[in-house]
Amino acid sequence: MGEAYHRGHLILATPRTLTPKLRNLFQRFRRRGTRPPGWQDPFIIVGLGNPGPEYRNTRHNVGWWCIDELARRTDARFSRKSPHAELAEVFLRGESVALARPRTFVNESGRAVGYLLQRYGQRYRTRPGRLIVILDDMDLAPGRLRIRGRGSAGGHKGLSSIIAAINTDEFARIRIGVGRPAERGREIDHVLGTIPPDERELVRAAVGRGADAVERILTDGIDRASNEFN
Repeated sequence: MGEAYHRGHLILATPRTLTPKLRNLFQRFRRRGTRPPGWQDPFIIVGLGNPGPEYRNTRHNVGWWCIDELARRTDARFSRKSPHAELAEVFLRGESVALARPRTFVNESGRAVGYLLQRYGQRYRTRPGRLIVILDDMDLAPGRLRIRGRGSAGGHKGLSSIIAAINTDEFARIRIGVGRPAERGREIDHVLGTIPPDERELVRAAVGRGADAVERILTDGIDRASNEFN
């Protein structure tokens, strides 16, 4: 994403296209929490995960990893002003995007997502159709992706919480495979456990492809992204 782009009569540039002096000014106003000029009607991209350093490297937090990758690509800076999520408001592929890391635990993700839709809905009338949720999936082998534009929670409690909170399943989700435990009944320990070295590179690669899939959804829609990454 190295080019300037147009929105109406306003020319917008990403931080990577600016001179060092202008980039510094850009980052200074972003750290103050000011929205970039022309930022409106955003896509809300939420990576599910548990807050706290003890969970950072667990399977349940691969959604956070994907948000971190998108933040790296956009030079994003997160604000802690929101009570339910860490937010970064950026441009990605010419679209206004709110990157969100919930401050709720995975099973209570609906609280965070409901808050975000209310927050942006009041100002921009943002609707669930502009929501993209990224999450772990035990039913997929480590490193696999699955993209859907709607559907049931499939047993994922975080997704169930979101559907109940916003009263619809009509939103995009990107599932990143983490595999199932070898023993039945160990599912909680599995998702809260760190990823072993022989699986870590597979999952890390899937996280990168998940970020690529987000960009494809923004530029070409959910169907094109599904055909390319599923």
